[in-house]
Parts: sequence; C-alpha cells; structure tokens
Amino acid sequence: MSPSAEYKALSVETLPARLGGIDAITSGVGADPSQWSVQEVGDGNLNLVFIVSGPIGSVIVKQALPYVRLVGDSWPLPLYRAYYEYHALTRQAARAPGSVPSVLHFDEDQALIVMEFLQPHVILRRKLINGERVEGLAAFLGEFCARTAFRGSELSMASADKKSDVSLFAGNVEIPAITEALVFTDPYYDAEMNNHTKGLEPVVSALRGDVPLKVKVQQMLQSFASNTETMVHGDLHSGSIMSTPSSSRIIDPEFVQYGPMGFDIGMLCANFLMAYFSQPAHRGADAETYQGWILSVIEETCAVFEAEFRRLWASERTGMLYPAALFEDQGQDSVPACDAVLAGIWRDAWCVCGIEMHRRCLSLAHNADFEEIGDMTVRARLEARNLMLGADLIRMCDNLSGAGAVCDMARDFNGRDFL
Repeated sequence: MSPSAEYKALSVETLPARLGGIDAITSGVGADPSQWSVQEVGDGNLNLVFIVSGPIGSVIVKQALPYVRLVGDSWPLPLYRAYYEYHALTRQAARAPGSVPSVLHFDEDQALIVMEFLQPHVILRRKLINGERVEGLAAFLGEFCARTAFRGSELSMASADKKSDVSLFAGNVEIPAITEALVFTDPYYDAEMNNHTKGLEPVVSALRGDVPLKVKVQQMLQSFASNTETMVHGDLHSGSIMSTPSSSRIIDPEFVQYGPMGFDIGMLCANFLMAYFSQPAHRGADAETYQGWILSVIEETCAVFEAEFRRLWASERTGMLYPAALFEDQGQDSVPACDAVLAGIWRDAWCVCGIEMHRRCLSLAHNADFEEIGDMTVRARLEARNLMLGADLIRMCDNLSGAGAVCDMARDFNGRDFL
C-alpha cells in the first residue's frame, strides 16, 4: 500500500493484498500474505479492527471509518482521528511505560494503526459482567491515571512543550464534540438520538427538571472545553481496558484532548460504579461478594492515584507550576499546594463520574453492563439507582471526602428503589 494511496476501507478479503508489503506486519506475522488469517473483531462504535495472524505471530490492524459505525454514514466523522490516536499512544507510552499496546506502524492517509496484539487479554467490561477478578487492576489504573495526568501537565512539562502539544491536539475537533454533546448535553434534554429503558421516565423527568444540576453539568462542560491541564485519554472506561487475570493495558485513546486532570479517573470510576449496580442481574444471590470487590477496586484505584500523584509531585515537579523556588528552596513545605491541586482534581472527577453515569443510560451509546439485562423491569430498577447516585455525585462533588464516601453512598443506593 502506498502511503499516499487514496483512502479505502479494509476488509477481511482485501487486507492481505493491501498490507502485504508493510514490514511491520510481515516481520510480526509472516512474509507470505497467502498464509495470513484475518478476523474482523471491531465491536465498538467507530472503527474497523482486525486480528492478522500468520506463521510468526499476530498483530492488530485498526482503521478509522469516515462515519460513526454505530449509526452509519448519516453521521460522518473525520479520518484524522487516527492521527491523534497515534500521537496519544506514543505519549501515553512515554508517560506511563508499559500501559498501552506498542505501535508498530502508522499510515496517516489510510487512517490506519498497526499495533501489538494483546493476548490473552480480553475487554475488562466483559470480565466484570462475567464476575472475573483481575489481580493488580487498581494499582495499574491508579498509576496510569496519575502518571498521564501529572506528566502531561505543566507540573512536569516545559511550558513551551505543553503549549505545542495543546496546539497539536486542538485540531481534534469533531471527536471531542461527540463527548461535549453525548456526555454533557444530550442526557439532559430530549435529544434526537437519546434512548432509555422503558420505566425510567420519572427519574429522567426529575433529572431534566433539576436546573441547579444542569448548571453544574454545564460548568463541567465549560471546564472540559476550555481547561487544558493535561492530555486526557478522553474515553477511559472498562471497554477501553484489556486484561488477563493478572495484567492490563489501556486502548482506544482516539477521544484524546487536553482537558481537566480529573476527567479520566472520574469517567473510569463511573464505569466501575455502573458495573457495581448491574451485578444483581448478572450474579443473582452471589452479587454482594463481587460487588464488594468492585468497590474495593474503586477505592484502591483512587488511593493509588493520590499516592502516585504525590510521589511525582515530590520527585518530578519540574514545570512552571508550583516551582521549588517558591517552596522547598525557601525551606517551605509544598504539601498544602499539592493538597489544593488534588482537591480540584477530585472535585472534577466526581462531577464527571456522575455525568458519565447519566449519559450511559440516557444518551446514545449505552454500555453492556446494563444493556445485557434482558428483563426491562430489573434493568430499569438498577439503572435508576445508578442515575440517582450520579445526580448526588454531581450535586455534592465539591464536598465529598473521598472514594470511601462515594462507595458508602453506592452501598446505600444499592439497597434503595426509586421507581
């Protein structure tokens, strides 16, 4: 395939002939494309994803489509998102080594990335639905979020480098616009592509009628759109994590942008809370024990995030923000400054958490934790708990004492009925 060839979507049938001359693939799969096997495994909303296997091994080929796959060509999307995903992966690999798949090849014209094939990793959301545990999950996620947040900010980066990066990723306009609509706006009015489980109407009406709540959500949207604190993954949920029983990797950062430091960990916690609330339908009488494990992951992830952030504050605070010249060099403690920065991160995180809990039940793109519950009455009851906790997290985000308090609230809401 010529790097300057006109874009054309790949297929299982055409991939070997079109990519057979790329060294990054032949060196990892085998030199003879006739011996390759190709499987299309993309189950997301936006892209084509293929596993290409041969005598030597396997690689992943991911190609952007010029539209939203979930909707069809009536919703066009720019192919340039692959360019930003490639740059996000390279930065995540540098800022949190070992956390993302290795990039083997990138073709901007074909919106195509060839990556390391993660095996036997499977999507974490599937593991959560199945009731499986992942050793070391919280430590991995807490460190990833802290390292990418800190090292992508002017706490660590030279200001000129940070501003250059902000400028680069500012071109990723239409993908973050999806977040701005589907996450922050559409759940709170009768948007065209919204859908929700039958029976939730009283809860939906209450949320959309809560003006102070919507003001808080829009304030968070304003921050998301204008606050360039750090490079965020932008779509960090349990479907963007692949795990084995003892290791994990982060995938799919195409929603990357510079935004608030609390965004990624807030979205992540929301998806664990949704997994928590869905468990009675998946585990039945055995739900309580596994639900306890999910909450322990939330608490430990947040504790690791804070500990790692403080470690980086003490050892890697080399940017223009809170310089040692203002604190340590004068014999003064910078811990109160770190405390204040973390307080702002957690305020944003819990607000984002509540908003994400709303959008996954009320907007366009739902998640399998609830969607695979066949009994609509049961699903609505569990989603209502999720929606109501989300509302309280938004309202209370300025005053929550930490992840432990959030998990205590989840336990309380898990025993309540709102319909």
